[in-house]
Amino acid sequence: MPEPSATGRPTLEAVAAHAGVSRSTASRAINGGTGVRPQVMVKVEEAIKELGYIPNRAARTLVTRRTGNIAVLIAEPEGRIFSDPYFGLQIRGISKELVDEDLQLVLLLADGAGDHERMDRYLAGGHIDGALAFSVHRDDPLPGIVRRLGLPTVYGGRPHWTPVPGEAALAYVDADNRGGARDAVRYLVSRGRRRIGHIGGPVGLAAGIDRLDGYRDVLFDADPSLVAQGDFTDEGGERAMAELLDRHPGLDAVFVASDLMAKGALRTLRRRGRTVPDDVAVVGFDDLTSVSASTDPPLTTVRQDIEGMGRTMARLLVRKLYEHGTETRARAAVITPTTLIRRGSA
Repeated sequence: MPEPSATGRPTLEAVAAHAGVSRSTASRAINGGTGVRPQVMVKVEEAIKELGYIPNRAARTLVTRRTGNIAVLIAEPEGRIFSDPYFGLQIRGISKELVDEDLQLVLLLADGAGDHERMDRYLAGGHIDGALAFSVHRDDPLPGIVRRLGLPTVYGGRPHWTPVPGEAALAYVDADNRGGARDAVRYLVSRGRRRIGHIGGPVGLAAGIDRLDGYRDVLFDADPSLVAQGDFTDEGGERAMAELLDRHPGLDAVFVASDLMAKGALRTLRRRGRTVPDDVAVVGFDDLTSVSASTDPPLTTVRQDIEGMGRTMARLLVRKLYEHGTETRARAAVITPTTLIRRGSA
């Protein structure tokens, strides 16, 4: 009978004895199951559960050549990441999926050249198996870093850069930003609104570009001055709304490319003495509960499943890591549907 460990925890030898297999068979079963019959796998799994065995991660790394760590790479300032509920929802979805796969999330933030250099050194050090990257702006060095390192990566948001020759299709998960924007603007038109402005997201992000394109799909002949630039923050929405009202005092509706910016836009409208939706109808994008619950009136918005998108990103990456077949290539891009949620602001 195997001796208990010094810590009192079940050992690999104890698992093997309990399952009635050799230590090497138990080890192979725990570390991927290569060459292990299904019925033996079941016995080992039952032994693990009954004994409460926890595999040694360092030992597993030596056997499998994997660390069990997944990096989440976000190209945004720290202050924005922890103040914008969008990021919290996405990370929560990612975390839930990684926990199910017994993988560890490592959060890496980049807000400048020094941060990218630090990130590059860490990623090159062999500390992680793959990466999930989102909020990647145009001309950001991050895609070049992961490409050079050959790091399996899934992006949150449609990549808006061109793959290098010979590079496989980039894997990404995004919402139907353009279609959702069209739905929002068509709804405003159906409500009789005729002077519809748009507060756009950053032009360096695909989401901002796609939502602006959706606005233009419906109002293709709209005056360009009806578009004001925002930055996906409530302060940016507040400033952009003021710009629109200064240019077009008769504005009667605005489609805003994020809920946080819509929240700021509502503050400006209230300060300028405009009632919502009687004077100006407002539609946002995201359906963040923390925002819609705090606006007066409640915010009409385009819902995207942010947490679900995070889970899907993690699921795609796991497939890239552990499956080698056509399924991963066929699912390189996932576009999730959006839904217009009608409330009191429009």
